[in-house]
Amino acid sequence: MSLNNLDTLYRQVIMDHYKNPRNRGTLEGDFVTVDMNNPTCGDRIQLQLHVEDGIVQDAKYEGEGCSISMSSASMMTQAIKGKKIEEALEMSHTFSDMMLGNDVDTEEMGDIEALQGVSKFPARIKCATLAWKAMEKGVHDQ
Repeated sequence: MSLNNLDTLYRQVIMDHYKNPRNRGTLEGDFVTVDMNNPTCGDRIQLQLHVEDGIVQDAKYEGEGCSISMSSASMMTQAIKGKKIEEALEMSHTFSDMMLGNDVDTEEMGDIEALQGVSKFPARIKCATLAWKAMEKGVHDQ
């Protein structure tokens, strides 16, 4: 597949998660809640995590922001559900490496691979990593 076709596919995946977000909403009950924002662009997220026996049982988010931040939140919540905390944190570190432009194995990342082009736009990296930073804080605070 040509690079141009790949970029188009990635844009479509990002816009699909933006227009049809997965796991948007709130959890019922008393779960870890993390509020974070990116003051440079106005993105904000409230992430809720239900962690039991070291496994992310559920994850939901509310927020507002650009297509990159909201798509990343949708992809991240989808990816970490059912994962051990250690696996979710490892995914976050892999994602951070990807945002820094490092070569990473994206095979286990699913739709998240579509965000790798963001690394070419340093001003947008904080948009993409906002939900991931909230997840890291949430699992450490629980």
